[in-house]
Amino acid sequence: QVQLVESGGGLVQPGGSLKLSCAASGSIFSINAMGWYRQAPGKQRELVALISSGGRTNYTDSVKGRFTISRDNAKNTVYLQMNSLKPEDTAVYYCNADRIVEYKGPARYDVWGQGTQVTVST
Repeated sequence: QVQLVESGGGLVQPGGSLKLSCAASGSIFSINAMGWYRQAPGKQRELVALISSGGRTNYTDSVKGRFTISRDNAKNTVYLQMNSLKPEDTAVYYCNADRIVEYKGPARYDVWGQGTQVTVST
């Protein structure tokens, strides 16, 4: 069964950096767009960054210039490099794939990882 597994979260001081990874497991033929979302306590989940299968990227305004999304299609993995972190970046970060095609079985849509906590604090 297809799964998305995030890693790389943790505690970092303001101004620091973290790199999140999200690996898709299973018998995967292709993955369309992948993205990172985050949810802070008491707030709705919001989009952070998207990357198409061809590498086109989009970012929410608050992270432009600080975060970089990338992917390695051969490894079915998406990354989020986060620099100049701020306390307001504190949230659970979730990985998403909008469509995953496996070698066998139907395509899977809107697949989510379990989330990884990022805390920016002194």
